[in-house]
Amino acid sequence: MWMLIVQVVLLGLSLSMDAFAVSITDGMCYRDLNRRKAVAISLTFGVFQAVMPLCGYFLGSLFYAYIDAFDHFVAFGLLVIIGGKMVLDGIKELRSSEEEVTIKKFSYPEVAVQGVATSIDALAVGLSMLAMEGIDKFNIFGCVGIIGVITFCLSIVGIIIGTRIGKLFKNKVSIAEVIGGLVLIAIGLKILIEGVIA
Repeated sequence: MWMLIVQVVLLGLSLSMDAFAVSITDGMCYRDLNRRKAVAISLTFGVFQAVMPLCGYFLGSLFYAYIDAFDHFVAFGLLVIIGGKMVLDGIKELRSSEEEVTIKKFSYPEVAVQGVATSIDALAVGLSMLAMEGIDKFNIFGCVGIIGVITFCLSIVGIIIGTRIGKLFKNKVSIAEVIGGLVLIAIGLKILIEGVIA
């Protein structure tokens, strides 16, 4: 039982690293964040990180062969689109006069896309959880719940860290946006490379 919990906690920590990095980026770049929006971001990442392995588990080997062939390309594409837009907006603002600079505001649709992109690889984890069924007291809902809670907590920490970093760039919003966009693109590349190599 305890070995299973340790295994799931370690799994949750490894799965939540991308969401943690993206939450730091959100904390740096969204200038209108408050507690409610920070919780919304973290909850979104936590829910997606829990739902994806659940989908992988119930779909099992039925559809996974088809999903596995392109899931990393989807995650890469989504993160490059969001990150690329942030980099372009940041560069545009760097070239603008100070009066023309627009502050990047919280966007739930953008956060939802980030949630999908950072959790899509967790489908494979759900499939691998089929092998855990033989372990005593294994419960898929308990496992994905732990993964979701870990992701939620790490995302809150990430937003706090990102907000602190963002304050260093308070008069240079565009620089924070360029850095944040590059981080998202780097995460997308990491997911793509891992998916191609696997």
